[in-house]
Amino acid sequence: MLHCMIGRVAGVYNARSATGTKTVPPRVSGRGATGGCVLETIHGGCPMSEQVDQGRRQLLTAATLLTGAVGAGFAAVPFLASWKPSARARALGAPVEVDISKLEPGALMKVEWRGKPVWVLRRTPEMLQQLEGIDDLLADPGSASSIQPDYARNPARAANPEFLVMLGVCTHLGCAPIERFRRGDAELGADWPGGFYCPCHGSKFDLSGRVFKAMPAPTNLTVPPHTFVDDNRILVGEDQARAA
Repeated sequence: MLHCMIGRVAGVYNARSATGTKTVPPRVSGRGATGGCVLETIHGGCPMSEQVDQGRRQLLTAATLLTGAVGAGFAAVPFLASWKPSARARALGAPVEVDISKLEPGALMKVEWRGKPVWVLRRTPEMLQQLEGIDDLLADPGSASSIQPDYARNPARAANPEFLVMLGVCTHLGCAPIERFRRGDAELGADWPGGFYCPCHGSKFDLSGRVFKAMPAPTNLTVPPHTFVDDNRILVGEDQARAA
């Protein structure tokens, strides 16, 4: 292609010389091998090549800036993600925040902490009344032999009596009790005050997770450390005394 272009320009030059037209001989540029301007005039370089080079520089600059911005964005993702506990961190015991703003009175919600189910029960005034007058039926009414923070060592077993926070794991063999909140449940008998029932081996617990006498479960259900961040959030796994 280079020889072709030189031949054509040389032909034009010879034709003009033959007619007496004054022409300026061209010269070959050394940039032809790189795809730049093959022929240049004495009066000026190769304007088209300069425009192409300028366009390439602008394109490369824009591409470099874009690549840097994208890279910075990807680098920021794991950094921002590190602000929240990972699944592994939660499994090892990182606190779990629970939104209770939509929990209706009498309703139970379940979350996970340290790989175990945690129940949050919003008790009604009637449910709290069901805790009264049954101490004689309970194996550990004062929770002296059971696991809970000091601020939950009371009949309600809670920092805030309205909200019961408790592990949903039977203290017998680790089964999952089910809720039986209604008094006089048909399956559990007319004298049933309401609470939790483990169908695996028959253990029964009241609405504070306190075990009844003569049951396979040796202790009350466990109350994990927890604190109220505000009226709508509970932090499970964070001790109230430490948070204070």
